[in-house]
Amino acid sequence: MIIGKTFGLVAALLLSLLAGCSGSNHQDLDAFMAEVRATPVGEIEPLPAFTPYIPFTYSVMAQRSPFDHPMQAIAADAGNERRVAPPDESRVREYLENYNFAALSMVGTLAGEKGMWALVDDGSGGIHRVAVGNYLGKNHGRIVALTASQIEVLEIVPDGKHGWVERPRTLALRER
Repeated sequence: MIIGKTFGLVAALLLSLLAGCSGSNHQDLDAFMAEVRATPVGEIEPLPAFTPYIPFTYSVMAQRSPFDHPMQAIAADAGNERRVAPPDESRVREYLENYNFAALSMVGTLAGEKGMWALVDDGSGGIHRVAVGNYLGKNHGRIVALTASQIEVLEIVPDGKHGWVERPRTLALRER
């Protein structure tokens, strides 16, 4: 019985609240909405015209870097210019020969039963294992010696007189 009276009391209270909300005292809101609907609709401006990007192809990648010494200065500094046979162009090029020597850096070494390897960073996120006899750099650089702190490379470069000379280079261990 108490439940029935409580239910009736709650129902009456809800009906009275609902009746209080049914009044139309929203004239100000209706007037604002009518004013907004009456305003003219604007146009969206068109996107500005742009010229498409034309990529630049750097075609002198195989030539000498402008930051290296000219071949005449290298030959004069060496003093013991030794002409060699031209590089074997029919040899299958190794992966690290796609990178300039300046972009490569030695980041570590590995030693095992079969000998010692150096770890070389190619400058674009790849780490490669190399040993004596492997090639790297764009100038036919062959690894001739390997220590825990450096890689010694012999490059074969043109001497500017229609011949070829060997140029020693060193790739030192990069420490952080």
